[in-house]
Amino acid sequence: MNYTDIIGLFAGICVTISVVPQIIKVWKTKKVKQISLKTFGILTFGLLIWIIYGIIKNDLPIIITNCVSFCLNLIMVYFIIYYEKE
Repeated sequence: MNYTDIIGLFAGICVTISVVPQIIKVWKTKKVKQISLKTFGILTFGLLIWIIYGIIKNDLPIIITNCVSFCLNLIMVYFIIYYEKE
């Protein structure tokens, strides 16, 4: 792993963990009224495209961080849909 991979991985980790506090807050409060499903839906779709791009470029930091981000954002989308009904 070279220094550019390390920088890419570090940047990806920062972006990836940015959604964790929101997930925890929604999980605890069960409130999603102020959270946009469209925003998280578009973001999740964008992450899928980044994963495809990373696979095409054979860029492991892009693939790994965006796969984790994709999963976390899917959790958030699920919470928004599930708790919006309540």
